[in-house]
Amino acid sequence: MTLPEILTPSIKKAVHALFDVAIDKVEFQTTRKEFEGDITMVIFPLLKRIKGNPVELGTKIGNYLVENLDAVHGFNVVSGFLNIGISDAYYLDFFNQIRTDAHYGFVTPNPEDKAIMVEYSSPNTNKPLHLGHVRNNLLGYSVAEILKASGKKVYKTQIINDRGIHICKSMLAWQKFGHGATPESTGLKGDKLVGDYYVAFDKTYKEEIAQLLTEGKTEEEAKKHASIILEAQEMLLQWEAGDTTVKALWEKMNQWVYDGFAITYKNLGVDFDKYYYESNTYLLGKDVVSVGLEKGIFEKDPDGSVWIDLTDEGLDRKIVLRSDGTAVYMTQDIGTAIQRVKDMPDVGGMVYTVGNEQDYHFKVLFLILKKLGFDWAANLAHLSYGMVDLPSGKMKSREGTVVDADDLMHEMTTTAQKIAEDLGKLEGYSDPEKAKLYNTIGLGALKYYILKVDPKKRILFNPEESVDFAGNTGPFIQYTYARIQSIIRKANFDFSDTSALVALHPKEKELVKQIALFPEAIQNAAQNHSPALLANYTYDLVKEYNSFYQGVSILGEEENNKKVFRVQLSKKVADTIAASFGLLGIQVPERM
Repeated sequence: MTLPEILTPSIKKAVHALFDVAIDKVEFQTTRKEFEGDITMVIFPLLKRIKGNPVELGTKIGNYLVENLDAVHGFNVVSGFLNIGISDAYYLDFFNQIRTDAHYGFVTPNPEDKAIMVEYSSPNTNKPLHLGHVRNNLLGYSVAEILKASGKKVYKTQIINDRGIHICKSMLAWQKFGHGATPESTGLKGDKLVGDYYVAFDKTYKEEIAQLLTEGKTEEEAKKHASIILEAQEMLLQWEAGDTTVKALWEKMNQWVYDGFAITYKNLGVDFDKYYYESNTYLLGKDVVSVGLEKGIFEKDPDGSVWIDLTDEGLDRKIVLRSDGTAVYMTQDIGTAIQRVKDMPDVGGMVYTVGNEQDYHFKVLFLILKKLGFDWAANLAHLSYGMVDLPSGKMKSREGTVVDADDLMHEMTTTAQKIAEDLGKLEGYSDPEKAKLYNTIGLGALKYYILKVDPKKRILFNPEESVDFAGNTGPFIQYTYARIQSIIRKANFDFSDTSALVALHPKEKELVKQIALFPEAIQNAAQNHSPALLANYTYDLVKEYNSFYQGVSILGEEENNKKVFRVQLSKKVADTIAASFGLLGIQVPERM
């Protein structure tokens, strides 16, 4: 049981016995560092029911707890806050209960509960994944893993944007300039090869516009009448008409991209349970619009277009069907959401990992689905995140200046190698061991740097800063884990038995208290769809461990029961770091 679970019944009894008042809940918070105590009860809410001085109320409740609850050994009151001291015996008993629990902090899903579907990545098939996709993938994957750990059944999915004019641009440029080039003949990953032709299209398009401007055309006319854009538009029409030659080219080039994506996903350490493709979903939702018209949810304008009026909800009118009967993105998203629940009937909610430029879109989508009467629509969430910038500035994929995800991961590994070699910590490592370690450190640095930031905030990503071995970084936490593994390897005695310890060093107690917060950290991260809460919990745990490591002797301790306990405590810290980092998609090295 957690401290709040243990204390709440006794505090309710105390309030009833002392003041003849029944209360429904008790508010707790972490005791501030400058005060003595292990957990703090907030007195102020009681003042609504009980007249009196908050210090006096707190003192009476504190005395009651000391007299009636073995776990409480003392207290102090500061203004309206009752700082409660918990006995060493409680913490030792707690630690011995969780010490060998391999699943500590994780909740087993209830088979009867509804599942949650988490969507992330959702790239276009005309270019490789870039830095923005990296943040998207890391967030989506981590949130899915955290939701699982919190006790939810989770499906991971993405919708691949595999149709449209942007896809035809790459296809057309390959036809014109590719001379039959393939990933095999060029040695390029398929997504990189296709992306190069997207850039080639844009370069040619700009050249044609410039030429037309010299011939007296306006910029708008030049953009519309450049021959290469007209050819791309014609190719799109042929695709939509089912032209077999165009379809065959589309399938071939898309497969190149999918093969390339698969390598990037594997290297990034993310996976999916189900894929959706826009080419299969772009017609979904049109039938739903017809049903919504009959129910009066949608309205038809004189030109035949269909809209929904959300002005009463503080939004605006939104089109869901064009006058020519074609669907818009909103229609497709409506249909795809409904189709997903048909495919997996146990889905009771969805999380969409999409950049914050789509905030309004998802407000409208969720509201429409609620109005259509789907019960699961009450459990839809937009995991909105900010842009990632580099010190060199913004990225532009059409101009080929986008930061390729593969290149970024390679750069992180190289940066980790340089720093590790400068620190000179790799004596006795074989070359394969070094390569694996550089990759673990480099990707750990990248992932932690991105995930430690609140998703809603914009990030300025500095690769070298992220690989620093000091401060709030992935390598700093990985190094602490490796340090503990070294301690465990050197512990040439049996530390598996429960020790006979009866009192805790203050630094031991603080460390056990921090470990005790792990289940709550998982639940908070799950509820807020924020891996940052878990990342920063882990950093706090590591800071507490390093304070413990510096402040007490571990293997040099002469009293055997203390030495055994400190190795056990170190091992549990390492296990907690590994579990937490696992939820962030980050590996931990046995040696550094």
